[in-house]
Amino acid sequence: MASLTLRRSDILFRIIIYTACGFAFAAIFLPFLYLVVISFSTREEAITRGFYLIPSRFTWNSYGYLINNRNFVDALRSSVYITAVGTVINIVLTALMAYGLSKPYLAGRRWINFMVLFTMLFSGGIIPTYLVIKGLHLLDSYWSLWLSGAVASFNLIVMRSFFSRFPSELEEAARIDGCKEFRLLWNIVVPLSMPAIMTFLLFYLVNNWNTYFSAIIYLDDSAKWPLQVYLRQMLLAANDSSNADELNGFEYGPPVKMAAVLIAALPLLAIYPLFQKYFNKGMLLGSIKG
Repeated sequence: MASLTLRRSDILFRIIIYTACGFAFAAIFLPFLYLVVISFSTREEAITRGFYLIPSRFTWNSYGYLINNRNFVDALRSSVYITAVGTVINIVLTALMAYGLSKPYLAGRRWINFMVLFTMLFSGGIIPTYLVIKGLHLLDSYWSLWLSGAVASFNLIVMRSFFSRFPSELEEAARIDGCKEFRLLWNIVVPLSMPAIMTFLLFYLVNNWNTYFSAIIYLDDSAKWPLQVYLRQMLLAANDSSNADELNGFEYGPPVKMAAVLIAALPLLAIYPLFQKYFNKGMLLGSIKG
């Protein structure tokens, strides 16, 4: 009887879990599916038909317009450039600093760790940071985006904790064989630390791709704006009735806006499966020992 009761409770538990997962999947997938459907629809159908999941007429006009739109192409190119260079700067500086701070013999290690933790708890603020960027003559330059967020304090602390758990015997054996610090880091530590490095690489990549607020503050040249800022300008232009004649009706209709959002999301959706095997391991590495 006890085993029968346990079996019934197990079945009930599975039903609840599967039902909750089904609702969660529907809440996530249906809006995304609707976005895709609208992007392949005509402007008139998207405005007049309401909610639907199958367009009456399939069209690529929205994507054709975006591909031929110079502003959109420039924004997409800027996002790729900002993300590629910024992610390399982020992960290299974070790994180097975390590796150094993980060594007990580093002079001033405790004070540097304290300053890193302090910046995580108390930021300088928007205006002081802007004045620093301006004082360094980095305004309207991509370096204002890369250097202002070169190292994330939280990522640094977790990666430092991971490096501090690295077997010291392996490092000592490498040093006995004549291996220098940079070679030790590159040939031994980095290959064995791929789950942690790739996890934070994904974090930095997503953060750089979604650059928005910093770009608005530091970049004055619209040709340098990333894709997220372009999407904002598209929404503002579509809501401005005074520009109706300049927008030519179709250009900023719902299909084009949905197509632009989909293109902005596709790179991250395509990259995440490549990182997933590292992400599942890396989320727990370095989180135990502080």
